[in-house]
Amino acid sequence: MTRLLIVFTFVFLFSHLASSQIATLPALKPEKDWLLTPIRDTATIRVETSKNEITITNGLVSRTFRLSPNTACMDYRNLTSNQQLLRAVKPEARITLNGKEYRVGGLHGQKQNAYLTEEEIRSLTADPNDFQYESHAVSELKPHVNWKPRLWNTNPQQPAGQLLIFQYKHPDFIGLKVKVCYEIYDRIPLICKYVTIENASGYSIKIDQVVNEILAMPEEESAVVGSAEPEIASASGTNQYGHKTPPTRMKTPQSIYIESNYAFNNAMRADLSDQTTHWKTDKSYTSQVNYDYNTPCLLEVYPKMRPGVTLEPGKTFQSVRTYELLQDSYDRERRGLAIRKMYRTIAPWVTQNPIFMHLISTRPEDVRHIIDQCAETGYEGVILSFGSGLNMEDTSQANIAKFRALADYAHGKGILLGGYSLFSSRKIDEKTDVISPYTGKPGDAFFGNAPCLGSEWGLAYIEKLKYFFTQTGFDIFENDGPYPGDVCASTTHPGHAGLEDSQWKQMELQKEFYRWCNERGIYINAPDWYFLDGTHKIGLGYREVNFSLPREEQQILNRQNIFDGTWEKTPSMGWGFVPLTEYQGGGAAAVLEPLSEHLDAYKKLMIQYYGAGIQACYRGPRLYDTEETKQVVKETIDWYKKYRSILNADIIHLRRPDGRDWDGILHVDPAGKQKAFVLLYNPLKQAMERTISLPLYYSGLNKTAKISIEGTVPKSYSLSPVYTVELKVSIPAEGYTWAVLE
Repeated sequence: MTRLLIVFTFVFLFSHLASSQIATLPALKPEKDWLLTPIRDTATIRVETSKNEITITNGLVSRTFRLSPNTACMDYRNLTSNQQLLRAVKPEARITLNGKEYRVGGLHGQKQNAYLTEEEIRSLTADPNDFQYESHAVSELKPHVNWKPRLWNTNPQQPAGQLLIFQYKHPDFIGLKVKVCYEIYDRIPLICKYVTIENASGYSIKIDQVVNEILAMPEEESAVVGSAEPEIASASGTNQYGHKTPPTRMKTPQSIYIESNYAFNNAMRADLSDQTTHWKTDKSYTSQVNYDYNTPCLLEVYPKMRPGVTLEPGKTFQSVRTYELLQDSYDRERRGLAIRKMYRTIAPWVTQNPIFMHLISTRPEDVRHIIDQCAETGYEGVILSFGSGLNMEDTSQANIAKFRALADYAHGKGILLGGYSLFSSRKIDEKTDVISPYTGKPGDAFFGNAPCLGSEWGLAYIEKLKYFFTQTGFDIFENDGPYPGDVCASTTHPGHAGLEDSQWKQMELQKEFYRWCNERGIYINAPDWYFLDGTHKIGLGYREVNFSLPREEQQILNRQNIFDGTWEKTPSMGWGFVPLTEYQGGGAAAVLEPLSEHLDAYKKLMIQYYGAGIQACYRGPRLYDTEETKQVVKETIDWYKKYRSILNADIIHLRRPDGRDWDGILHVDPAGKQKAFVLLYNPLKQAMERTISLPLYYSGLNKTAKISIEGTVPKSYSLSPVYTVELKVSIPAEGYTWAVLE
């Protein structure tokens, strides 16, 4: 009977998964699932002298290193699945100094590269030409970004954990300290790795390239012939000089998710913005199935455009920071939940989510008027939008005084004030714009023409922004077209030496500025993937001309953007758009002004964004035009604030909008009082009744759920063996309904 029950349970589970658009396969023991219940173990670093080993672990992931005859990682394990991620020993890093390549750490002599045994580990030897292990140090983690939380957020805490640093030396470079650093975090299967190079010598050293991670991983699929062309199949969309090339994709192992803080591309997705992850072939792996040894099973992490920087005496270089998140499932939803947990842990600033609107004017009377409207309706901030006339580069006394007075007025009302600034998609002049390595003239940038952030103008641009924020007290920075990876062949720009170091130096300038903003509590919208260095929000992903389509079409398209843009982003990481006034055409059918004449559409757009926990850019001259409009806005914001915590929680994707039947999302928060919140839509012109199967495993509910539909008296429902509830709902024509679960 027991065996029959197990079979029945899994048949039911998989039939449910096949009939829906999600696949949230529960773990066997929810109470031990790290996505539901924080595990007891915290990060520890265990030194075992008798074994000649150091192990970093947190109960979810472990990584073990042999210390002699040289340091080498010999075990990398997912403790949830007990999966071994290593098949062979590789160097700890690889660096190119003064034109010559050196291995850092690592051991030699492994014969069978398909797997690694204890006996073979003991037989491996060191190579005197490699950088040799000198010492190690252990300490508590320190913040990478000194964020000062001052806005509403769901996680005000910086990540906790341990730092392990291995120091290496080489006889060719007396006084040069190469350090391989590992950060391991509490209660998440995540490790960060990076390399620092400290020049304590009396001479300068050219750092051509740093490969900060090399992992020989088991292949998850095998092919006798054929190749994924791993070095060609890059998601960068640019070649080594930043020239645009068609982006291509390749299948990467599902057991590990890699992300670094060196990403750009305006794709508004991490995988397409990545510039450092390279899945390569391993010719030393001669027992692989592929006859030509073309299996992409060797992970190397390094910037595609090499740094090419000169490290002066007394200076320190830090490589990209590589975050390695171990996955225990092929399920898209679970993988996304793990990635979202990663962002909330290592970049807690992204959990801030202020309620703002976009004003299209900078006339003082208009700004004060919208500040008053925000204060009266519950909005928290105003961004002086593109086209408003704001110029943060104007450091004149009159400009600073004007906006300082407006910021003071806003703060007096409890409202944030911020503004928009355009950087890269503009042309300044020939001595300022990036110089093409092909023509020696301005051009060939991501946006055609763009200024170089390392030019005299670019360096002044950053200082002018700092001056503006310091002097005015502005709270929000919307940086449009930030540095997208353009290279510059100029040899006269003070911020870089030439083409080779131009990308690295510009990236460092931008990162420093974003960290500066975080130290002062300045909130940042930026349309590229700079979350790991301090930005807070990016677009969900959209086509701008869609906002010139009729309002009814925008509603469904926006819900599609929400559904598609929240698999790997938390709600607070994305923004949408609502054109109160005309934007790129479309006429009266596309806009909401006059607001009082389109209240139904206005409220529906607010509900679908706020109901997803997502802020939209409500761009126009006002939030309301009549008392009735004011009440609709205020009631919607009050509704959002009442359920704000659960509406900013993770999204489980129920059914993608297709205009043919219901669509919806489910928020889940196993740690919250409100465990789940479901929002369902009807795109049809007639009312519908549906029985929706709600997957509640990730809500933390396991036996019963009290469900209140639109604030009605809660009713108790029993969960099925696979943590689902069948909820019968009525959804009005072209309308929506919602329910909260406790």
